[in-house]
Amino acid sequence: MKLSQFNFELPADRIAREPARWRDEARLMVLHKDSGEIEHCLFKDIINYFGKGDIFVLNDTKVFPARLYGKKEKTGADIMVLLLRELNREQRLWDVIVDPARKIRIGNKLYFGEDESLVAEVIDNTTSRGRTLRFLFDGPYEDFKEALFALGEPFVPDWVKDKVTPEDTENYQTIFARHEGAVSAPAAGLHFSRELFNRMILKDIEKTFITVHMGIGHFRTVDVEDLSKHRMDSERLIISEEASAAINKVKRAHGKVVAIGATVMRGLETYVTTTHEVNPFDGWTNKFIFPPYQYSVPDAIVSNFHLPQSTMLMSVAAFGGYKNVMAAYDEALKEGYRFGPYGDALLIL
Repeated sequence: MKLSQFNFELPADRIAREPARWRDEARLMVLHKDSGEIEHCLFKDIINYFGKGDIFVLNDTKVFPARLYGKKEKTGADIMVLLLRELNREQRLWDVIVDPARKIRIGNKLYFGEDESLVAEVIDNTTSRGRTLRFLFDGPYEDFKEALFALGEPFVPDWVKDKVTPEDTENYQTIFARHEGAVSAPAAGLHFSRELFNRMILKDIEKTFITVHMGIGHFRTVDVEDLSKHRMDSERLIISEEASAAINKVKRAHGKVVAIGATVMRGLETYVTTTHEVNPFDGWTNKFIFPPYQYSVPDAIVSNFHLPQSTMLMSVAAFGGYKNVMAAYDEALKEGYRFGPYGDALLIL
């Protein structure tokens, strides 16, 4: 398929700037992919479509405060640094994006904090925007990490809101976040509340967790018309033996495996057996899913409403069928659904 086939007009006011007041009271559209039928309800009603023998697979990654603001040495120019991943704990090395990037060179020092107490040196230019920074910090690692994260803020995309607020620290994190390492939040998981988990227990709906440390690859602009030529950024993926066993048990019993979010969809499809089961995995995935594609593991998926031409929209269309999903998005625009990580959700059965 072609990039242009996933384009549609999305008015700016349809992007949610804040989440729903209560996590599980965002709107939920339900798409039946075999018939194309669409239903409208609230997210907390999702349990009405599942029961005993079904399992929800969620991403328990934890978002860290990845965006820092600082100044360049000598000129004092304002810079933004986005922490992507830690490369070396002992040497305080981080893979980052620097903006603006054009005047940042190897050897430049960057200063962070009102008192410029945290200093980093650019030691490598890996791409036109990517850099490797060495933070110059004397002291225990725990003190360094505390100082670094105290200066950061959650990476809520600029197209969602111009200024991050203290409330975003909680709002942009799932209630089950456990393993630190994500730059961006797994948005579909943001809709789950403790009350909803309790109601799942009453209906004997199981849940398990995998870890996909979501980066910014899903937000990068796809710049090739031929989707087969697009290359996704890699993300760390961990599927434990316990999680794979729970998922495979449901598959063998012909229950429904429900993938909560694009990161889980990608993770479950990364290392699949010939019998459509999930293997334990600890490594990296750069899998890019777009139509036509036959999913092996999920029987249903949940995803937020995504931007035009986004890789997350493509992976959803691969599951629900291109025509069905684009028709559902057209319906969402007509019915006032909210888009983006703080927006409403789509369940495809």
